[in-house]
Amino acid sequence: MAVEAEGVVRIYSFSFSLAILLFSLVLHGGAAEQGFQQDVGTRTLLEDSSHKHELHCSRERSRAAWKVVEEYLMPFVEKQQFQLSKKCRLNPQNDMFREQEEHKIHVDVNDWKCGFCKKSFRAEKYLDKHFDNRHSNLINDSQGRCLADLCGALHCNQVIESKKPKGKCNPAAASRNRHLCESLADGCFPVSEGPKASRLHEFFLRQFCDAHTCSGGPKPFSKGGKKRTNVLWLASSILIILLLPLFYLLVYLHRREMKTVVKDFRRIGKGGRNKKAS
Repeated sequence: MAVEAEGVVRIYSFSFSLAILLFSLVLHGGAAEQGFQQDVGTRTLLEDSSHKHELHCSRERSRAAWKVVEEYLMPFVEKQQFQLSKKCRLNPQNDMFREQEEHKIHVDVNDWKCGFCKKSFRAEKYLDKHFDNRHSNLINDSQGRCLADLCGALHCNQVIESKKPKGKCNPAAASRNRHLCESLADGCFPVSEGPKASRLHEFFLRQFCDAHTCSGGPKPFSKGGKKRTNVLWLASSILIILLLPLFYLLVYLHRREMKTVVKDFRRIGKGGRNKKAS
């Protein structure tokens, strides 16, 4: 009986150990499967986030387009006290990079700083990459917000230094750019909105659209742009202002010295005549 009881205990003990082992394997397998699912979910999330802000819009050309707008259009719009509507593709709010560009701090030639996190960079291109990697959530890449798409109409190559002079004129491309240019004039300055819009509509056609031709028409920006301060003239003016008091001081000292010399000569002359008389 004792042997039978011992055998029963061993069977129960073995069964219990086997049950614990199976239970552990089940738990381990469930945890592994859950971990695998989490890894897949995380990888999918990362892939989604990497594609979420994948832009098909050139930051360089968008910057060039805005430079053209800011220099060759906005001064005249401000002079007319005209407000661009949100539907106008040239409105600053319709530039997906505008908020980032406005948070660039150009400290020195080789010193750029992020206005969001204050991190410093040696060149603007590194700051651009930082924006793409760290602050891409600030980009609204909805339809119609890529200014680079308007470069053909706005003659962006005129302000991009790295672009080589264009070769033979392509009539088809000139026609497409002119059509886009005229549609911008119609959308931003509808003549039905009054005299200001009508004047700016005409100005836009002359300033940008007339140059889209292969028949030797006027050059882009024929109406001029933002008035720039001549750095050489400014430096010369400051130098003259600083040197002018010094010049007058030298003149004053020279004249005073000449008066002293004249007095000495007169004194010597009077002394010589007195000696002859005696």
